[in-house]
Formats: sequence, C-alpha cells, structure tokens
Amino acid sequence: MWEMRFRCKTLTFVAAFLVLRVLHHRGLVTALAPKSPWLTLSGDAPVVVAKGGFSGIFPESSSDAFQATYLSGSPDTITWCGVQLTKDGTGICIPSMLLDTCTSIQVVFPNETSTYSVDGVPTSGWFSVDYDFQSLEQVSVIRSILSRSDKFDFNAYPILPVEEVQKEINSAPLWLDIQHDLFYTQHNLSMRDYLVSISKKVAANYVSSPEVGFLTGIGSRFNGSKTKLVFRFLEEDIIEPSTNQTYGSLLQNLTFIKTFASGILIPKNYIWPTSDLYLQPHTSIVLDAHKEGLEVFASEFANDGNISYNYSYDPVLEYLNFVDNGIFSVDGVLTDFPATASEAIGCFSHVKRNGSDHGKPVVITHNGASGIYPDCTDLAYQRAVEDGADFIDCPVQVTEDGVLLCMSSINLMDSTTVTTSTLRSRSSLVGDIQQTPGIFTFNLTWDEIQKNLKPAISNPELNYGLLRNPRYTNAGNFTKLSDFLAFAKGKPLSGIVISIEHAAFLAEKLEYSVTEAVIKALKDAGFNNQRSQQVMIQSTNSSVLRKFKQQTSYKCIYNVDESISNADASSLADMKKFATSVAVDKVSIYPVTKAFITGRTDLVKNLQDSGFSVFVYFLRNEYVSQPWDFFSDPIAEINAFVQDAGVDGIITEFPGTVTRYKRNTCLKLGNKMPNYMKPVSVGTLLGAVDPTARPPAVAPMPVLDDADVAEPPLPPAPLKPKVPSPPARSSPEPQPSAGSQLYSASSLLKSLAKVMLSVSFLLLI
Repeated sequence: MWEMRFRCKTLTFVAAFLVLRVLHHRGLVTALAPKSPWLTLSGDAPVVVAKGGFSGIFPESSSDAFQATYLSGSPDTITWCGVQLTKDGTGICIPSMLLDTCTSIQVVFPNETSTYSVDGVPTSGWFSVDYDFQSLEQVSVIRSILSRSDKFDFNAYPILPVEEVQKEINSAPLWLDIQHDLFYTQHNLSMRDYLVSISKKVAANYVSSPEVGFLTGIGSRFNGSKTKLVFRFLEEDIIEPSTNQTYGSLLQNLTFIKTFASGILIPKNYIWPTSDLYLQPHTSIVLDAHKEGLEVFASEFANDGNISYNYSYDPVLEYLNFVDNGIFSVDGVLTDFPATASEAIGCFSHVKRNGSDHGKPVVITHNGASGIYPDCTDLAYQRAVEDGADFIDCPVQVTEDGVLLCMSSINLMDSTTVTTSTLRSRSSLVGDIQQTPGIFTFNLTWDEIQKNLKPAISNPELNYGLLRNPRYTNAGNFTKLSDFLAFAKGKPLSGIVISIEHAAFLAEKLEYSVTEAVIKALKDAGFNNQRSQQVMIQSTNSSVLRKFKQQTSYKCIYNVDESISNADASSLADMKKFATSVAVDKVSIYPVTKAFITGRTDLVKNLQDSGFSVFVYFLRNEYVSQPWDFFSDPIAEINAFVQDAGVDGIITEFPGTVTRYKRNTCLKLGNKMPNYMKPVSVGTLLGAVDPTARPPAVAPMPVLDDADVAEPPLPPAPLKPKVPSPPARSSPEPQPSAGSQLYSASSLLKSLAKVMLSVSFLLLI
C-alpha cells in the first residue's frame, strides 16, 4: 500500500512538472523565474555607446575623448568609431569623410577642395579619399559642433587609425560604423575588404551601416562570430542607395531587416516624435522590432542638443523615457555624453517615487518651480510641491494699496506682461532701486495687477535661444502672500522661505514697514505657533534679519549678493548675531574663467565651521548655465556641490531635478559608487587644455568683511503704505518715483505758501 501511494505521488509530481514546463514554454507561467526589470530584448540593462568617445567635451574621436569615456563613465561603455578610408586604404576613426567638418585640414592644405557626388548629391570639401594617411599626420582633430568649447582644438590631437583606437580603449567593446560604401567603391576602395582585414586585428563587437547592400555583402563573413550587424536608419525621407527605397518605407518591413541584421539603430525621434519640441505619443517601433527579434539602439542623444520641453532641460529624464517608461526599453543609446547615459541607467532607473525625503541637500525653490511655470504663480508652487521640494519661497512685494504678494521682482517689467498692457505708461525712475525706468508693484493696486497683467515666464538663457515651456509662457495666477501661506499649510513641506528686499526704501521713502506686515501675516496664518513647518526669512540686508531676530523665533538666511572667496572672522561673528544660514552663489564656491572651473574655495567649510548651514544659488538645468566641467548635466553639477563642496542646501528653479538626484540609488553605494556618479575633479578639465590656449586668470574675488555686513537699523514705519498712484499718461515717458512725487507735492505746497506770504506782504504795503 505504501509503495503504491509513493508511485502515485511520484507520477503526480512528474506530470505536474511536465505540465509546468509546457505552460512555461508557452509563456503562461512566469512566476517561477525572476523577472528582469528591464524591457530590453535580452532582459539586460541597455548599453551605452559613446559616439567618438566623450565627444560632448573633447573633439570627437580624439585620444582624450576616448580616454575620458572610461575615466568618467562605465567600463563596459561601447566606443563608437566612424570609419573613413584614406587614399591608401587606411581606416581612420573620424566623424565624416568631409575632413573640413572635424579636422584642421583647411589650415594645413588650403585651397584643395574637391567636388564629388555623394549618394547622388554634388558635395564639395576636403575628402579623406584625396589624402594618404601619412599626409594626414600633419592634420589634427577639432570639434565638429561649434557651440562646444574651442579650447581643445589647440591640443593637436592626431587622427587615429582603427588599430590605435583599440589600443586607447584597451579591452572595452568597440562599435564600427561604416557609411558611404558605394562612394568608396567609386574611388577604387573596398570597405568590405578593409573590414575583413581589420577584423583579424581588432575585435569589433558591433558593425553598423545605413546601406543594405553592404550589410548583406558581409553577412556571410560574420556568420557565427560575436560581431553583431546593425542596420542604421537615416531620416525617413532619405533614400537608401542599394534598394532605392526610403528609410521610412524600409521601416515598415522589419522582417526583411531581420534577414541580414540583428538590430537597428534609429534616430530618437523615430520612437518619441515631437511637435514644436513637445513630445507626441510614442510609436510602436521598439515593440515591433522586439517582436521580430531585433535589438533597438536609439541615436542623437546630446546634453547640449535639442531636447523636448517635457524634459525641462534635464537629459537624465530624456534617457529614462527611453529605457524606463514601463512600456518598452531600447537596447542601447548612442550619445555624446556617455557619463550621463550611464548614470541614468545605473542610478536613476527603477527608482520608486516615495514620499518627500527631507534629508540633505535641502531643496529650496527660487520663485517656485520657475523653470517650468512663470515665477511665483500658483502653478509654479503646485509643481514645486509635486516635485518634492523641501521649502517653497515667496519673494514679498507690496502693492499701492498695501497688499503683500509673491513676485520675483519689485519691477513688474521683469516677470509680467506689463510692458504690453494698458498700464505700460505707468513707468517711473526710482534711483534707490535701479538706474533705469520701471513699473513697480507699489505704483499699482492689487486689483489693477490682477485685471490688467499676466505672469510671464522667466527665460534667463534667452540669449542662447533657450526657452522655458513656451506653451505656458503666461500661465498661472499671481499669488498673494496670504494665499501662499494658506497653500503651504498641510503640504508635505519642511517649511517656507520668505524673501524680503528693499525694506529700507519702503520704510524711508514710502513710509511702509514690510517687515512688520510680514510678521503680522505669518501670525495671522498661524505660522508663529506651529512646529510642523519651519519658517525661514531670507534677505541680502542684515537690517531685515536683525529685525526678525529681535521680534520672532524664525530662522534667518543671509543672502550674500556678490561673489566672494571667503569671509573674515569679524563678518562671521557679526552674521552669527542675526543668521543661522548663509546663501552664496555658485562662483563663490567654484570660481570660473571662460566657463572652466579653476578650483574650489574654502568658503563652505569656513561657514560650516562657524555654525552656519550653507545654501548655494541658483541652480538651473539649462546647459549653458553650467561650466564645461559639469558635462552640460545638471545632475553632475548638483553632485559636485553636494558630495565635493558639501553644501547643506540647493536653491533651484527646477526642484524636481534635485529631488530626483536625492532618490538615486547610487548615493547609498559608498566606496562602490561608479565613476559616473562620483563628483567631478574640479579644475582638471582646464588642465587638459594646451597652456597656450588657456584663458587668462581672473582677478581674485573679495573676502567678505564686517563693513559688507553691517547696516543701520530699519527706520520705524507704519503698516499702511502712503503711496499715491502716479497719474496715467498717454506716452510711456518715465515718471517721477512714488517717493519723489511725495517730495514734489511737499515742495509745491511750500512754494505756494511763499507766494501767499509775498502777496500778503504787498497788500500790507
């Protein structure tokens, strides 16, 4: 009986096992094997392909570009080499067969242009096929994108043959890209023969080409090898020369592509198309290719290139949309900035969005999320909270009728549509504030502002053509201080920051105490007797902070409004009397010359040793706001200020980027942190420039002393402003300031009195 039961159990187990095997084979049971978090074809993490090395910083295919890829990136990054052939059949790594686009050949061989037909298009320039490799030894590699630094063009980087590139990257994987096979054939050169020959010396992990004929011709040679063949798609309306079909039409026949390639390389807009630089719904190309068994590699990634407004100038967000969107993942990315791609894949992917992390660095907004919506609007504050900011800020201004509002500037010309409104004639010159005419908040009532003006988004890098979220240029509503305080209560915030400027002017000239008004508003909103949210008062004026120190228990941030190299003992002692934190600009920590960092000051350490928390301002995502040392990557900049400089907080216009940084998984790795998430070695990039091309040293920044900090106390003033509105004019001529109008009226009365006395005297005579 026992033996029969055992046999039955055994048969049952075997049957169940066989059923499970069948179900698993059919994809019906997946829980038995661990599921990969990656939606790539293989289930492995996407690969990073460095286009000509770290070409976002150094000239593409230069020795420094190849070496920097692995010094600052991942050891398994794939190096991309665009292969061109010289007259004597040498294969060189260079971005284009038109050498004048990426080398100094015009200087070495002037007036030697040729004109050839390239894919049916007459093209003029200096072609690689006109020179043997020995003659090109006089030519150096230079940048091919003119918006990047020209300083490395003076380093005389030699043009490298493929064999030398293999030596530069040691055992790292290599990708050879072959273009214009038909063109080289017309010049009695064979790319096929070259590739077969070089494959005996160099191990190429990938070979790509945009020509069907070339890939089908070499297919038999690489069958059974570890080399993957990849078909490269150009723009959809371009004709592929060997089939005479457009790349758009070839995209519809992936089954055909699979007959000669194991993967496809496509421009990123094939996957996420854009309209006016805003994302459109994704296509099905990745999913379709994976169904055919084709890997998908996306190209044209560059931190300093065109990037959708949806990414708010944060390249990590763009990478995540291709590798970690929950629907599909590309199998690799081709990029000029391999370190950023590596950090996105290795540190920021699969990070669950949890509640706000109020640890260091503290995230303080500058006018709310003003990189995405107009300054200090309800939308900017809502987005800041959604993005996980620790503190949201309100720069307080006052209207003619005494309403306190959050406005980034006292001059409405800076952040509203006042110059195109019916109130554009209400300008005045107030020398105590600025030396040019403006339209100031204290010259308009709250009702006038609400009914006639709209917010205007800030575009601090407009000179470079970089706009912020243009669809929302005038979106959102102005925010009163009382509404700001009501909004902040109950939100997952550590607290709020109230910024106050021009307090002395308002008290002296307009007889209004903005400090007393803010204290009252905070009290009325219940912020003076609660502990769940902290209140911090920020100002460039010590007199303002002393006032709050005397009358409240709020913490105070002293904002140093000039670049300094350090602070002397007397200034530190004075600041201790009224401030708990100090805000300094970026240059005070990392001095810069011609966009290169020259080193790091001791300012942060000295301030912290004196008991201050140190906040750095203003961090922006636009790549032109960052020195070259940070790779046009806002995450690299944040990382340097946090891990290298050791700041306590960051004042930013893009709070979502900083909170995303705080959540990345690599911060917990300690000594095992990968190279791409270690802080950059500041100052070393300038050292890589040839000494003859280095920018001149800048003058040393001043040291903050007691005279810079000391200010007379604020004069007493009432809570209600006495500010008459200037008369409307038909022309936008500058008008006297509100304060000067008071003085003018007083002078007029005195003059009239003198006239009356004179008339009385004459009548008596």
